[in-house]
Amino acid sequence: MNTQGTNSATLAFWRFKGFGILRIVFGLVWAIDAWFKWQPDFINNFSSYLQGTLDGQPGWVQTWINFWIKIVGVDPHIFAHLVAIGETAIAIALIVGAFSNLTYLVGVLLSIVIWTSAEGFGGPYVAGSTDIGAAIIYVLVFAGLFLANAGLYYGVDRYVTPWLRRLGFLASGSSKAEARQGAVTQRASS
Repeated sequence: MNTQGTNSATLAFWRFKGFGILRIVFGLVWAIDAWFKWQPDFINNFSSYLQGTLDGQPGWVQTWINFWIKIVGVDPHIFAHLVAIGETAIAIALIVGAFSNLTYLVGVLLSIVIWTSAEGFGGPYVAGSTDIGAAIIYVLVFAGLFLANAGLYYGVDRYVTPWLRRLGFLASGSSKAEARQGAVTQRASS
């Protein structure tokens, strides 16, 4: 019996479970953030959050942010509610591990929009600035969760995927992926 392979398979399985836990914790972070978005102060002052990022930005960033300010200006309350609903949906999907691949894609897109607008690309980058903004890091976390199939562990994706049939790609799990993982684990333990 190959103990080296068994130890590697056990370690790999533990890491996959760790990614499931990371997904849940990341979902709790999004839930806290979503809670803040449902507060009247955010909903009533949504446009001012965008306008506050204009100070000290280079012209091209100001142009981009002004583009979003004009779009949001159509009805700031609707856009504020859309952000709150989006963050709430992402939080719930991360916590329960449902439709994970779709969640990661939507999370990446929303994070990029937040980073490039409300966070002003993390700038302005002047002497003394020490932060690139949190939202761009969220993009990397979503990418890592996607690559790790984090929805398979401590999530409902493994149960939902077979029912989705053609739309199974929206979730992390598939019977084919589990069969491949089982074969790798079996080969490593023999």
